[in-house]
Amino acid sequence: MLREIFPPFANFRGSALFCLFMATHSYDTVRERFGHPWPELNDGIVYSDTIKSNNPAALTLIGFYSSKYIDSAPLEGWLQRIRNEQIKIDNKVVTNPDTLLSIGSNLLYHRIPWKELDAPYMLDVLFEDSDMVAVNKPSGLQVLPGGLFQQRTVLSQLQWRTYGPYCSSQTLRLTSSSQVTHPIPVHRLGRGTSGILLCAKTVHAKVHLAACFADATSLATKNRQSSEELHIRRISKTYRALATGILEKDEVLVKQPIGLMRYSGVASGIYVASSSGKPAESRVKVLQRDFRMNCTLVQVEIYTGRPHQIRIHLSFIGHPLLGDPLYISSGGPKCFESESSVDIIGFKGFAQDG
Repeated sequence: MLREIFPPFANFRGSALFCLFMATHSYDTVRERFGHPWPELNDGIVYSDTIKSNNPAALTLIGFYSSKYIDSAPLEGWLQRIRNEQIKIDNKVVTNPDTLLSIGSNLLYHRIPWKELDAPYMLDVLFEDSDMVAVNKPSGLQVLPGGLFQQRTVLSQLQWRTYGPYCSSQTLRLTSSSQVTHPIPVHRLGRGTSGILLCAKTVHAKVHLAACFADATSLATKNRQSSEELHIRRISKTYRALATGILEKDEVLVKQPIGLMRYSGVASGIYVASSSGKPAESRVKVLQRDFRMNCTLVQVEIYTGRPHQIRIHLSFIGHPLLGDPLYISSGGPKCFESESSVDIIGFKGFAQDG
């Protein structure tokens, strides 16, 4: 059985959401603790673009960045970056914002190093063999680079554990083609979520584990939800959470699709409940009701792995995650509580840039 990592309900003070994994292994002891303190500044980041068409609005350098990445910085911000020699065209620094672009030109924007927000860095190893390692991810630590967190991630600590602390990007490039590789997370946990994170140490393990997660999502997507099929799933994801208010029913099955909407300040948009989104399914079971604090301890098993699925589904049924600053009702964010306000978009994956 999995070890109990949720504190007594009456003494709850931490994150309102964490994850357990039901698998073939037992994660009941800490085998190792590792982690290195974060440097004051990260290494910065390089964004690459290739000009593919003659868009009249983006024929100049400033036109391209101020139109394509308008959510990342205003016009004056991009002008300053160009003048600061942070942008190259075909490997040559360019400081003239009115430089004309041509099809095939390669653009590199060098974002200067910055201090990332505080985040924990110690990780507990719960299981490890030659194929995989299972770590207990603390709340507040992002799994993969993205947005304002490019260095303070689980992936960085896994890399430093393999190659040595604070190894450079150049070191990682030189070792990426060798036989020695660092563990890679095969799924995600939200930055605010604590729980077990599975990381593959070999290509074979990565493919196999990814297939296990994909199988579970495929079953739910095809509406093949018989008890026999759910029982034979090779990996089950179970979470515990504190939801606001008192759930009346002991068990609720939530089948609400999740899609992307445009949201001010977030280049790639955010996920919300939407009938035009992808299928998503969660089973919510009540573990304890606290009438004095007006909240409910629930166990949630998710059959699909949509981003922010639990936050969105709990919000959708009228019981948002306790302390959730974004999803407050109906599965949408603040100021966007009706689907008529939702503009579903395709995910582009560009990291949010401050």
